[in-house]
Amino acid sequence: MLKGKVCIVTGGTRGIGFEIVRKFLKNGAKVALYGSKKDSALAAVEKLKNEDSSYEVIGLYPDLTDEKQVKDSFEEVKSHFGKIDVLVNNAGISSHSKLEEFSVEEYDRIADLNIKAVFICSKVSVPYLKETKGVILNTSSMVSMYGQPSGVMYPASKFAVNGITVSLSRELAPFGIRVNAVAPGITETDMVKNLPKQMIEPLIKSIPLGRMGTPEDIANGFLFLASDLASYITGDVLHIDGAARA
Repeated sequence: MLKGKVCIVTGGTRGIGFEIVRKFLKNGAKVALYGSKKDSALAAVEKLKNEDSSYEVIGLYPDLTDEKQVKDSFEEVKSHFGKIDVLVNNAGISSHSKLEEFSVEEYDRIADLNIKAVFICSKVSVPYLKETKGVILNTSSMVSMYGQPSGVMYPASKFAVNGITVSLSRELAPFGIRVNAVAPGITETDMVKNLPKQMIEPLIKSIPLGRMGTPEDIANGFLFLASDLASYITGDVLHIDGAARA
């Protein structure tokens, strides 16, 4: 579905991001996965290469809040693979801090990675995506619609991601660039697997489909939106949550 496409996936070293990278590679893409640290980025590349030595994947680790570092890394991707077709803004951090305990420092960390980095990477990608009539995909969340009972800046940042998605879809459509987002629900990542059983069971009961999503479920949505099957879809936030709407 992505044969010949060159993709950048931020936050691609673990969880949903890693599964997006794997899914893209399995479907013929060449991928630059971005991590927060050199060791984690290179370890993720090694793991994928051990799965299939034919995968064309590289690991990079720029500071996503530093426009120059992002520009340099995009230029490195183009130099290595020849072009850029797809940007996946997946890097992000969550929070469950109560408002009265929520520090300005934590606010800044979440806003920087979940909003500023999406803005910078999207801005830097445009000249490359104009050449390929490419795609920007953003990772949102089910809490972008319904909020959550603590950690206010996490849902606030995902509300912002939705706003960026819809607005850029209109701004960039004249250049043939599509912009969409995926809003995962409760997903069986390593972090969720480590939660105690008494927390997991009520979560599952809240999902009408009767199970948590898997990283592959979420990656399938990204694969579809990145592919030409979604060539007339832009400005959409695709909910993949088993109908767990609240």
